[in-house]
Amino acid sequence: MRADLEAAAAIRARLDGFQPELAIVLGSGLGGLADRVDQAVAPIPYTEIPGFPQPKVAGHAGRLVAGHLNGRAVLIAQGRPHYFEGHAAQALALPIRTYKALGCKAVMITNAAGSLDRKMPTGSLMAISDHINWSGANPLIGPNDEEIGERFTPMNNAWDAGLRDQLLAAMKAEGLPQYQGVYMWWPGPVFETPAEIRAMKVLGADAVGMSAGPEVIAAAHCGLKAVGISVITNLAAGMAPHAPSHGETITESARAAERFAALAARFASEVVL
Repeated sequence: MRADLEAAAAIRARLDGFQPELAIVLGSGLGGLADRVDQAVAPIPYTEIPGFPQPKVAGHAGRLVAGHLNGRAVLIAQGRPHYFEGHAAQALALPIRTYKALGCKAVMITNAAGSLDRKMPTGSLMAISDHINWSGANPLIGPNDEEIGERFTPMNNAWDAGLRDQLLAAMKAEGLPQYQGVYMWWPGPVFETPAEIRAMKVLGADAVGMSAGPEVIAAAHCGLKAVGISVITNLAAGMAPHAPSHGETITESARAAERFAALAARFASEVVL
């Protein structure tokens, strides 16, 4: 059996007929959104899903939470694995393909990121308009399964413009600045050098982080609409008087978590999928 179908079958057996419409992938420090969900079933640990890669970073619980968020049927990935943990890029496509196989109509991909724009400070929420893959990796390298998606996948609308417009409207309704910009996927686990940040600015990046790239590429490939939110946890290397750290990422994402959760809940309830 195809890996995504096997994983989906294992999850479906635990959902007791519940049908999620929107999958939400939570980045570092954002797992508290799951507490807002009226759970339809007990959380499902990734360890009990065939083939699912396991997260190893603090702040990533590693389980699926299914239920209703402001009335919307959601499947929340509470934590994600990362390329820098040693997972093959191809393995990171499996969860996204599984959400599509489960019948989800869209995926919200979230992450913690550093800002390359002083006018978009720590604590901001940025809608992702596009991305640059500076990782040197791609989850689609290798044999292609035509049943999942075409060999050469266009990325023009990988971050779906219609969903992003609805996200920006939700940001406005929440009284948040309507930041949007280009996200750069950096492989990690080291933070960027100041020289690399200067190069990223020239290339057109507005924020940088160590995730989200594999998921959105996989989503475009399998035909699952994607919308993205970067929670800005720091100014990028060379832009602040101190060096970035993972501790700062966790602390600042926790401070922004309530604003993020309110935005995600509003978006989930109002979005037209």
